[in-house]
Amino acid sequence: MPAKLIKRTQTGVRIEASLLKVLKALAEYLDMSLGDLLEGMVLHCFEGKAPFGDETLTAIVGLKKVYGCDLDASHSHQMKEN
Repeated sequence: MPAKLIKRTQTGVRIEASLLKVLKALAEYLDMSLGDLLEGMVLHCFEGKAPFGDETLTAIVGLKKVYGCDLDASHSHQMKEN
């Protein structure tokens, strides 16, 4: 498939600190930018597809431990800032 020409926009998104650390580390692990990782995750989710295979999911579990991220899907829309 040929590359799709797109326009990217810089954004300032607020995100939980340990989750951001895991995402940055995962992008590094997969040798891609954080933006590319997020775009891929969103595009997969929009189609109801899982964005990661077993090997990557195992890496995510390890990265969450390293960065002290104890969040899971049940925390979605349930977090409060202190």
